[in-house]
Amino acid sequence: MTHEIAVIPGDGIGQEVTPAAVDVLESLEIDFEFTEADAGDAVKEETGEALPQETYDLAASADATLFGAAGETAADVILPLRTAVDSFVNIRPAKAYPGIDAVRPETDLVFLRENTEGVYSGIEDRLTQDVSTLTRVVTESASERLAEFACDYVEDGDHDGFTIAHKANVMRETDGLFRDTVNSVADENGVETDEVLMDAFATRVCLDPEQFDVVVCPNLAGDVLSDLAAGLVGGLGLLPSANVGPERGLFEPVHGTAPDIAGEGVANPAATIVSAAMLLEYLGYDEESDRVHEAVEDTLENGPRTPDLGGNASTEDVTDAIIERL
Repeated sequence: MTHEIAVIPGDGIGQEVTPAAVDVLESLEIDFEFTEADAGDAVKEETGEALPQETYDLAASADATLFGAAGETAADVILPLRTAVDSFVNIRPAKAYPGIDAVRPETDLVFLRENTEGVYSGIEDRLTQDVSTLTRVVTESASERLAEFACDYVEDGDHDGFTIAHKANVMRETDGLFRDTVNSVADENGVETDEVLMDAFATRVCLDPEQFDVVVCPNLAGDVLSDLAAGLVGGLGLLPSANVGPERGLFEPVHGTAPDIAGEGVANPAATIVSAAMLLEYLGYDEESDRVHEAVEDTLENGPRTPDLGGNASTEDVTDAIIERL
C-alpha cells in the first residue's frame, strides 16, 4: 500500500532538517510517495499567503504530513495545518538521551496536549487603545476526546496512568471543566490519574522529573511546560512532536527556524528524524519506527554531533550516520 506523505519544509532550518528526515524515511524502502509544498515567511513574501490553499489541501488529503518550521508566520501556518488534519492532540515526548549533557538525565516524559482550543482559539479583540481581550475556549467534547486518547495511550504503552496539569484553582470554569471531564473519562476507563497545578508542576518537574510520566494538559499549558522540559533534556533541538487526528497526522520538531544558523548546514536533525519515527508508528510501521529511534539514540550517544550538542558535524554528517546505523 502506497502512503502519500506531504513534506512542508517551511523556513529557516526547516529547509535543512526536513529533507534529512525524508532521506531517513527513503532509506527504509517503504512504499511512500513524497509530495513537497511551500509554506511560511518566504512564500508569503512571494505570494502574499503564508499557507497557500494547495498546501492546506495537500495536508488535508495526505496520509501524513512532515513539517519543518515557520518563522513570523508560524501562527498562520501551523494552526491551520493542524486543523487540516483534524488534530485534537499534540504528543510531545521529552526524553534525555545517553551521552547528551542534560540538566536532568533521568527525564522521560510525554505530554498529551489538547490541540484545538484554549487561548489558541484565535478569538482576540482590541476594544480600545487601552484594552485588548482574549477569549479562552474549553469544551467538554474536546476534553473528552483528549481524555479518551490519553486512556488508550497509557494502556497501549503499559503506563500506570497519567497526571492532569491544570490551573482550576483560578480558572474555575474553563480548567475546572477540563479537569473534571478528563477525570470522568479516566474513571470510566479504569485509568488512574493524579493532578497537579501547572505552576507547581513547573517547579516539581525541575526538581524531580521522575515523579511524572504521561502528562495531560490544556493547550497553552502543554506548549509551555513541554518547552520547559526541553531545557531538562538538552534543548528544543531534541524534541519531536505529533499532531494526531482520527485519520491523519502532522509531524514536526518542536524547535523553530533558528535564523542564527539557517543555511549553514549545521542544524541538528534529530528532532525532525524522531518526528518521522513517530510518523512511522502512526502509519503502523512499528518495527521501522523502533529502528529509527535506536539509530538516532546511538548517534546522539556516540556521535557525530552537531555544534548545539558540542560537536562539529554537519546536518548531512549526522543524517548519514543515522542512515548507516539503520
